[in-house]
Amino acid sequence: MAEKILNKITQFEKWITFGAFMILVIVMFSDVALRELTGAGLHWSRQIGVYANLFVVMFGLGVASSEAAHLRPKFADNWLPKTWEPFLEQCQEGLMFVFCLLFSIVAAQVVIETFNDNVQSIVLRIAIWPFQAIIPLAFFLTSIRHLIYTFYPNLRPINNQTEELVSEEV
Repeated sequence: MAEKILNKITQFEKWITFGAFMILVIVMFSDVALRELTGAGLHWSRQIGVYANLFVVMFGLGVASSEAAHLRPKFADNWLPKTWEPFLEQCQEGLMFVFCLLFSIVAAQVVIETFNDNVQSIVLRIAIWPFQAIIPLAFFLTSIRHLIYTFYPNLRPINNQTEELVSEEV
């Protein structure tokens, strides 16, 4: 069941990230092409590009997390005994769960305030809260992922970079 949830979340995040990246590329390419052909681009393209990039970044966080592809410092990896590694990994996942959950709560409060204040995009003349709402959603999905990793460590992705380093040392 936990593995199925992880797969559904990852699939959702990958599709959203891909779609947003395609929108970003199409809008930016169209803007540049129109500027070259007509001398005037799409006045709204930068704003759409920013929103599309927000989707790419926020859901890309989950994609990176699902494949252990996020960057982290590794200078302290050998400070503690290897026998502690399973416990430390569970602590790491638990802390990441708490961080992402708290961040999603704070972000949701910001979205609620933006909604209540009816903040509008000056360029697009639309409410910005739907775009902001992806921030708490993305962090909440990431918190679910790390909660599952905390209780089911065997479902954690294997960091290929770490595996390569270990095999080189042997």
